[in-house]
Amino acid sequence: MTDQEALRLFKCLADQSRLQILKSLAIEDMDVERLADRLDLTPPTVSFHLKKLSEANAVSSRKEQYYTVYSLRRETFRFEVLQILEQRTPETDRQEERDKAYREQTIRSFFVYGKLKSIPVRRKKLRIVLEELADAFEFDRRYTEKEVNLILAEYHDDFCTLRRGLVDEGLLGRDQTGYWRIRQ
Repeated sequence: MTDQEALRLFKCLADQSRLQILKSLAIEDMDVERLADRLDLTPPTVSFHLKKLSEANAVSSRKEQYYTVYSLRRETFRFEVLQILEQRTPETDRQEERDKAYREQTIRSFFVYGKLKSIPVRRKKLRIVLEELADAFEFDRRYTEKEVNLILAEYHDDFCTLRRGLVDEGLLGRDQTGYWRIRQ
C-alpha cells in the first residue's frame, strides 16, 4: 500500500458515517437503500460516502437486477500499520539525507582537531556527540572505569559527564565488573 493509498483510506475511516457503512458491509453485502434504512441516513448521503469508500478501494460494487450491491473489500484491510510506516519512500531517503547532514554539521560544530569544544545542551546534539565518542570503544571488550575516563579525557576534561551520558544513552553498559560497548 502506497502512502497515497493509505492516506486516502485513513481519511475515509476518519468519518463516523463511513465507518458505520463499513461495519454494516462487514456483516453482509447491501444496496444503498438497505444501508440508508439501517443507518438512518438518506440514500444520497449513503451514495456520497460509498463513492468516497470506492475511491479508497474500501468497497466494491456489483449489479444485481436493478440494484447496485456493495461489498467490503476485505483485502484492503489486511495490512499492518507498521508495514506502511516502515515502507521506504523517496521522502524516507530525503529525511535520511537531512539527518546525515545535521549529524555532520553537529560534529563539525562540537569537535575541533578531534577534541570536544563543549558538551551540547540539546539532547539531540548530545546524542550525536556521544555516539561519536562511543566509537572510541571496542565491542566485546571490558573496560575499567579508569580506562573509560582516560579515553574520554582525550576528548574533554569533563569525562564524568560524558561517561554518565554514554551509559544513560545506552551506548555503554555498566556493572560491577566494568564498562562495555553496547551494540545498537
